[in-house]
Amino acid sequence: MTNKINARNRRAKKLRAHAIDLKTNRLSVFRSGKHIYAQVFSLDGKEIIAQASSLDKGIKLEKTGNIEAASKVGEEIGKRALKKGIEKVSFDRSGYKYHGRVKSLADGARASGLKF
Repeated sequence: MTNKINARNRRAKKLRAHAIDLKTNRLSVFRSGKHIYAQVFSLDGKEIIAQASSLDKGIKLEKTGNIEAASKVGEEIGKRALKKGIEKVSFDRSGYKYHGRVKSLADGARASGLKF
């Protein structure tokens, strides 16, 4: 593995350990070159409470791999989590650096009412 992948895995491991200590539901993010995905996991991590992605038909997007798409996915995951009664989550960015699409998704989720 390359150093870049090792560094991301190391950051992800630290973030997940911290999320477990907070004892809140976890908002996890995965980004690929073309899409971005977000899921809210239960406290034990065995159940997915809410999910949204740039592939969803309900989210109208022209391009799926940019900051605007990430913002809309963040707003949608926030709405879906609030419908299920989840107001506070811990943000698990999966080792990705907090800028660009990951930051835009987080801002969109905060704008829709999620707290983290």
